[in-house]
Amino acid sequence: MTSQASSPVTRSTLARTILRLALGVVFFAHGWQKIFEYTVPGTQAAFSEMGVPAAQLVAPAVGFLELLGGAALILGILVRPVAALLTLNMLGALFLVHAPAGLFAEQGGYEFVLVLAAGAAALAVAGAGRLSLDARIFGRSQNPALAALA
Repeated sequence: MTSQASSPVTRSTLARTILRLALGVVFFAHGWQKIFEYTVPGTQAAFSEMGVPAAQLVAPAVGFLELLGGAALILGILVRPVAALLTLNMLGALFLVHAPAGLFAEQGGYEFVLVLAAGAAALAVAGAGRLSLDARIFGRSQNPALAALA
C-alpha cells in the first residue's frame, strides 16, 4: 500500500490542480476582457466611474495581473506569489466596488470576487501541487508546513 505522501498524484495535488485551472481560466478571461475587449482606456474609464483610486494606473495593472496571473495559474508557475497578488486584487475589488451592493452578484455584490479571493488565497497558502511547472522547475509542490496534512 502506497502512502498518500509518496503517491505521484495525491488528492491534495489533484484538488490544487483543479482549483488552479478553474481560477486561471477565469482570471485570464477577465484580464483579456479588460485589456483587449474593453481596452485599457475603456477599463480606466470604468474604474474611474466606479471610484477606484488612481484608476489610470490601477486599471492596466489589474488587467495585466489578471491576464498574466491567470496564465501563470494555468501553467502552475510562480503560483504562490501570483495567487497572493490576485487575492489582494480581489479584496480591493470587494472593498472598493462590490461591498456596498451586498452579497449577490446579480445586484453588483461581492459573492463572485469573494470566491475568487478565497480560491486565490488557498493557492497562495497551499501552492501549486505536483502537477505544475513550479514542481518541475523549482522542485516545490506544496507548502512544507502543510506536507504532513496532504
